[in-house]
Amino acid sequence: MTHHAMKMYDYHVWANKELFHRLSELGNDVYHQTVQSVFPSISKVVSHMSIVDQLWFHIISGINMTEALEIEKVESDTKSIEEIIKMFNESTNQYREYLNNQVDLDKILILDTPWAGRRETSISEMLMHISTHGVYHRGNITAMLRQNGYSSVTTDLTSYWYSDQ
Repeated sequence: MTHHAMKMYDYHVWANKELFHRLSELGNDVYHQTVQSVFPSISKVVSHMSIVDQLWFHIISGINMTEALEIEKVESDTKSIEEIIKMFNESTNQYREYLNNQVDLDKILILDTPWAGRRETSISEMLMHISTHGVYHRGNITAMLRQNGYSSVTTDLTSYWYSDQ
């Protein structure tokens, strides 16, 4: 049976694809439009999501957080939605390739954050964090779209359960 954390990561990928498809329909003007919100544009939120997904991939694959933070400083908010979709697809492929190589998802790693210190955590907990982080920011994007008069898409977990993913 597939590990619950992998199911949640698969949900994360599905939900991003659903939202990115909607953003593609709306176009790059909406994607880069300035908004009064938690982030100044949808592209800034998506850039943040991309950076964080890559940061956690580095950590899961054995790079310490301080080094991973240095690697992932490249902002991607100036890219088009098509370029971002390509980046997320590449990131997903990296994750799946790594995780499908018989990685023990319950393996304990030492997470050493510059702001909170050291703690033990498992790869599965990190995957859960990636998934919940995505949920939070997809919610930001939905609110930003609605604030500007556009509809979003449903990316609830139950929608994923009943989809043809």
